[in-house]
Amino acid sequence: MLNKLKKIDYLIVTALVGMMIVSITSIYSVTKDTADMDGSHLTMMAYYVVAFIAFFGMSLLDYRLLHKYALYIYLGGIGILVFTLFFGKTINGAQGWLDLGIVNLQPAEMFKLILIIFVTHVLIIRNKPELSFIKDIIPIGLLTFIPFALVMIQNDLGNALAYVVILLGLLWIGNVKVTHALIGLVLVAGTAFGGIQAYIHYHDQIEEFLGKGSRAHWMDRIDPWLMASSVDTSGAGWHTYNAKLAIASGGMNGEGFMQGTSVQSGRVPYTYSDSIFVQIAEEYGFVGSSVVLLLYFILIHRMILIALESRERAGPFMIVGIVSMLLYQIFENIGMFIGLMPLTGITLPFISYGGTSLVISMASLGVAMSVKLHGQDIEEDFPEPKTYRTQAARIRPQNR
Repeated sequence: MLNKLKKIDYLIVTALVGMMIVSITSIYSVTKDTADMDGSHLTMMAYYVVAFIAFFGMSLLDYRLLHKYALYIYLGGIGILVFTLFFGKTINGAQGWLDLGIVNLQPAEMFKLILIIFVTHVLIIRNKPELSFIKDIIPIGLLTFIPFALVMIQNDLGNALAYVVILLGLLWIGNVKVTHALIGLVLVAGTAFGGIQAYIHYHDQIEEFLGKGSRAHWMDRIDPWLMASSVDTSGAGWHTYNAKLAIASGGMNGEGFMQGTSVQSGRVPYTYSDSIFVQIAEEYGFVGSSVVLLLYFILIHRMILIALESRERAGPFMIVGIVSMLLYQIFENIGMFIGLMPLTGITLPFISYGGTSLVISMASLGVAMSVKLHGQDIEEDFPEPKTYRTQAARIRPQNR
């Protein structure tokens, strides 16, 4: 065990400690005077203790065991999502939480790592140099659609979209055909463009159709993104409008710790969780925001290096899934406050307040670290794909 601990990439650990410091200080800044959230920074410290245990625990665990039992992990995760659908607790409009007494568990967050493990397992088992659309992409897509649909029914659009991004990242490293990728890109771009135009043109009809149901708040999140000029800033666009003002007011060096005008006055909601980047930008400015982005860059860069150094196939697949998950969350969370993306309930990894998100993100990094500790030897259970290069290498010695 000590030999394995010595091989851990401590630059990643250092970056995580930096994230922890930013998270705890930022949460303290915006919750110190609130009665219902006072002491949240101490709770976040406790979450980080559990998260680091999960990180080191997953690092020492041979990730190939996850590959071996991937099907059972997937079925167990589906079972939990179904259970949540019937017995889940509703928070902020999403019925996606399980009340465990001490803490609330969000299975949709947990399933992101499960999906990475399972899709990796399916791709490795198939062991093909190129993915077939009928035999590979459609079955894998259907297996991803099951949790996607369950989470959408729970009214959690942000995490459901994360499953799609994870799937696309893993299909890419799984060697999807270029023609299929181009066709898919054209279809996605065309559907997105058509959907945006239809939403703007038939806005009133869509609003009437949704009525006052559980999904009516989706328009409040999409309108400030697509129709910012016509949105009432005292209503639907209030959140994003004030977030943009707060980010802009931060300038180069920020207004100072616990001195942010907008975040301290409560004009930006959920500054301890989803909107925590707004607090960072207003109080720490462009410099502080850049430091946070640099820490993310270090994490992703080091994981990519681990994937490149691995000598077997399952590890790099899992790392690409983890990188896809993190990049989506970072881009979506920051982008929704500067007008690039619609407003969703996606947290900023490692910084936003929340136990499930933090522990799952840290456990995911632990899986990547396990690839570094256990992925240097070629595993006989994972045969290399029969490409022309490997076949030629096997034929040459026989011809001599």
